[in-house]
Amino acid sequence: MGILDFLTGEFIDVIHWTDETRDTMVWRFERHGHEIKYGAKLTVREGQAAVFVHEGQLADVFTPGLYMLETNNMPIMTTLQHWDHGFKSPFKSEIYFVNTTRFSNLKWGTKNPIMIRDPEFGPTRIRAFGTYTIKVSDPATFMREIVGTDGEFTMDEISFQIRNIIVQEFSRVIAQSGIPILDMAANTAELGKLIATAIDPTMKEYGLTIPELYIENISLPPAVEAALDKRTSMGLAGDLSNFTQYSAAEAMTAAATNPNGGGGMGAGLGMGMGMAMAQQMAQGPWGAAAQPAAAAPPPPPPPVEHVWHIAKDGNVTGPFSKATMGQKVSSGELTRESMVWTQGQDGWLPAEDVQELAQLFTVLPPPPPPA
Repeated sequence: MGILDFLTGEFIDVIHWTDETRDTMVWRFERHGHEIKYGAKLTVREGQAAVFVHEGQLADVFTPGLYMLETNNMPIMTTLQHWDHGFKSPFKSEIYFVNTTRFSNLKWGTKNPIMIRDPEFGPTRIRAFGTYTIKVSDPATFMREIVGTDGEFTMDEISFQIRNIIVQEFSRVIAQSGIPILDMAANTAELGKLIATAIDPTMKEYGLTIPELYIENISLPPAVEAALDKRTSMGLAGDLSNFTQYSAAEAMTAAATNPNGGGGMGAGLGMGMGMAMAQQMAQGPWGAAAQPAAAAPPPPPPPVEHVWHIAKDGNVTGPFSKATMGQKVSSGELTRESMVWTQGQDGWLPAEDVQELAQLFTVLPPPPPPA
């Protein structure tokens, strides 16, 4: 260390920190030999806190403002050192600046699928991911429990641990919520608040808080999604015969107008589809006289009975068959105002607004037999 560096250290009496990294949580003010000049000015800006450490012991925490580092302004330091107010020598201490602003747009996600029991699909697995915001709420606790003597502590050093805590609480909250998977998209805001509340006690032990937690997506395994898409497509198709003819006509139009498909190939494809459509039409009403009587079509499958879920006081029960729902009407467990849901229904509805269940409330017993 040269004489110029020594003199510079002696005359510098302004202690402050400006951060442009956007991910630094704690930064230690470096001085040669950790000697802080008596009477030095400490500047703590908004969004910061300064933690004063003397001989390995946390002495004081400074909130935003301008401070003169003297023993009469630091009663804890005076007690530790038994200094009088006339002591003017430099003292060896460390000052850590803590960033108390919010660190936003942090990612979390499930590394492996989470096994849950869904009321409609049964046992299944889901994945989820989203973002969260974190903030230092107690600088002293954060220094004791997490940072220690690290001179430059960044968000990356603790983000992995926080992600593990979020995923753990997410798995527990989802398993206990009882919300069907198909309804989770409409309840992501409430689920995010529940998870943030569940994580808060653990974060307080670190001196941290999570002001915001968002669930961006909850997804099913690819095989389950493919089956769900197929079932949705079948529901949209309606009459399969008309849908087949419509699809064939669309394919013929696309083949005829495709400049890259080759004239012969497009024409052949169109002719083949045209013949297939002609055969279908010949088997219809127009070709009934020319075709022999076809075998009787198989009987239609029996209708699928709806099963119902009941929501009461924030809890979801079910599924119940229509017969069971009738028993619950008789026992008074199901009323006209009870909120119910079944597959294909757009959200929860009062039981009296569902035509299939409204009949249960209008069935009257026959008159009693004569005495």
